[in-house]
Amino acid sequence: MAKVSVKNIGKRYNKTVALKDISFDADEGEIFGIIGPDGAGKTSLFRILTTLLLPTEGSAEVCGYDIIKDYVAIRKTIGYMPGRFSLYEDLTVEENLSFFASVFNTTIKENYHLVEDIYKQIEPFKDRRAGKLSGGMKQKLALCCAMIHKPEVLFLDEPTTGVDPVSRKEFWTMLARLKNQGITIIVSTPYMDEASRCDRIALINNGVFMKIETPQNIIGQYDKILCSVSADKTGKTKIIARIKSVDGVSDCYAFGDKIHIVLNDKDCILNLKKIFESDEICNITPTIEDCFMELNR
Repeated sequence: MAKVSVKNIGKRYNKTVALKDISFDADEGEIFGIIGPDGAGKTSLFRILTTLLLPTEGSAEVCGYDIIKDYVAIRKTIGYMPGRFSLYEDLTVEENLSFFASVFNTTIKENYHLVEDIYKQIEPFKDRRAGKLSGGMKQKLALCCAMIHKPEVLFLDEPTTGVDPVSRKEFWTMLARLKNQGITIIVSTPYMDEASRCDRIALINNGVFMKIETPQNIIGQYDKILCSVSADKTGKTKIIARIKSVDGVSDCYAFGDKIHIVLNDKDCILNLKKIFESDEICNITPTIEDCFMELNR
C-alpha cells in the first residue's frame, strides 16, 4: 500500500485556482520530488497533505489515514518541515529539540538514534539560540525537530531555499540516509538540479502536474534537438532575439552563462553556425529544466 495516495485534489482561493486535479502515489522508502517555480502550488499541496488546509475537491490518504477524518492520527505519524523552518528563535538548539520531542510525548534521549547523524553536526552549538544559527544549521535543526518522534512520512517544503550550496548537498545526502531507513520523503524544491536526487518527480506549474516520472525517464522522453552557445551577459537579450528569428528555431532562452536553443531539425544548427560565425554552437543533452521549459511551451 502506498504511504501517500492523492486522488484528484483541487484547491481554490475564491476565484484563484491553486491546484487542479492532482493525483499521485508515493511508496515506502521513496523520495518523491515536487519540482516547480514559486507560486506553482507546492505549498498549498503540502499544507493539504499535512492537514493544515482543506482541499476544495478530491481526497488523499497518508499512512492509510484520510486527511480530513483522521487528521489527528496523521499528525502523529508525519514530520513536517515548512519552508521557513518553524523554530523558536529565542530558544537554544537543545531547547527547540526538547520542545518538539515533548509535543509527541517523547524525549531526545529516547529517539536520539533517529537524529544522531544530523544532530552531531549541530551539537557543538546546542546552547546557542536558534535565531543566531546560520541557514544551514537552522535547516539541520529543523530536520531534527521534524524527525524526533520517528515519523513514517516526511514532508519537506522547499527545505534548501536560501541555503548555501555546500549545505544543500549535505542535506540531500542526509535525505538519502533517511530513505534507506524506510522513511517516505515528499520534498518540494524550485531548484531543477535537485530533481536528480529523487526517485520520482512531479513537474508542477500553475497548480497542475505536467509530468510524473523518474528524472532519467523525463530526460529520455525529450524529443527535441537542443544546442547551446556561450553568451555575454550584456548582449544576451539581443542575441536571443536574433536567434529566435532564424528559420528552424523553435525556442531559445538564457541558461546561466549560456543560451539554450531548441531546433525543429538538425540542419538548423549549420545555419546558426554560419550566421554567428561560431563553432561554439553545439548539441547538448537536456536537463530537467529544459524538459520543464518544453512542457510549458
